[in-house]
Amino acid sequence: MGVADPVRTSDPAAARTSALRLVLGSPLYRGATVALFLSGLGFSAAAPQIASFLVNDLGASLTAAGLFYLTSLTAPVLGYLVGRRSDRTGARLGLFRVCVVAGFAGWLGIAFSSRLWTPYVISAIVLGFAGAATSQLFAAIHDELKASPNPGNDGVVAIVRMALTGGWVVGPVAGSFLAAHTSLRTMLLATAICTLGQVVPLGLLRPPPSSTGQLLEPHARGPGVRAMLPLLAFTGLYVLVYAGEPIKYAYLPIYMNEQLHLPAGISGAIIGIQPLVEILLMPLAVVVARRVGMMRLMVVGAAFGVAANVCFATTGTVAGLFAGQILMGGVWGVFAALGIIVAQRLLPSAVATASAIFLSSTALASAVGGAAGGLGVTTLGLPHVFLIPATLGLAAVVGLTFLTRAETREPAR
Repeated sequence: MGVADPVRTSDPAAARTSALRLVLGSPLYRGATVALFLSGLGFSAAAPQIASFLVNDLGASLTAAGLFYLTSLTAPVLGYLVGRRSDRTGARLGLFRVCVVAGFAGWLGIAFSSRLWTPYVISAIVLGFAGAATSQLFAAIHDELKASPNPGNDGVVAIVRMALTGGWVVGPVAGSFLAAHTSLRTMLLATAICTLGQVVPLGLLRPPPSSTGQLLEPHARGPGVRAMLPLLAFTGLYVLVYAGEPIKYAYLPIYMNEQLHLPAGISGAIIGIQPLVEILLMPLAVVVARRVGMMRLMVVGAAFGVAANVCFATTGTVAGLFAGQILMGGVWGVFAALGIIVAQRLLPSAVATASAIFLSSTALASAVGGAAGGLGVTTLGLPHVFLIPATLGLAAVVGLTFLTRAETREPAR
């Protein structure tokens, strides 16, 4: 079950420089970086606006609009199917393009929907497949990195992953601006265009035969449950960490505005500082992981999440909320940079399957967090509802600690 540590180097600065040079010098890495920025930009522009679209344009109730997010629960299953296909054929970029076109068609269909049921069906089926596009890119990157070992390889993954985070920083602001100055349908159309635009930076690129990863036999059943247990355990613990995000985004703005009566500028700054800290810390997380190990660093990252939610639940001050958001930036600086690397190393015989399971687990985490927050806020109220994600995070700390100890007892493969 071991997760091999990154290749160590005596000069972390040189490793970071090497990673940047590798990204700029490779059409695959360079194209994937731009593609993932467009992916994050388009999806994060639509995500905060889709409920408003359902209510204002299609006449949905607030309850029905909230249930829309449950349609993403199909993503882990559909992503797993795409990942298995990828591991059988090695056609990472071909499947990536298919998923991107599906995403374009899905968002286009939602933008022009005239009946309420249409976005729900499209999201559950079409966008469920489309969500596997990102995992296919990371599987292709893994194959290329494996074919060309280098001390900066983990830094390559971090840089590419930073592009996705960068899209999420810009997207909500851009989506709100576009929707306010045009319409929600126009904003969804822009999301469709951004989604389709992912194919442009990669063009007709095909990885060389030497970079194909270890593939399953054509009629093989794929990795069994026993082989997948370490990955499933790690992904389950990641779900516990991530479940706090929907609770935070649902109730932290309400808490700041309705109970603390903070000015809009202060509230915006508190919300916006997390992705900034996350981007700044992602390269540092790779460097630190070389020294202490990835799993150990993730234990620390999960502990940051516990501390952050305790700040939200108990401080009631601007300083406390800023501290909580900075700590949350530390959580995602670690997990965003290293999570996909760990997932792939926990199932090295089927990296596309591993990527799909890990990356699509955020849909499950959002559902878990949304349900826990909805029930918890009724009984605990604000701000004590944040003790729920603190408790979930504490369980993740314990679980990750156990995985770390198991890793040290079992030699890495």
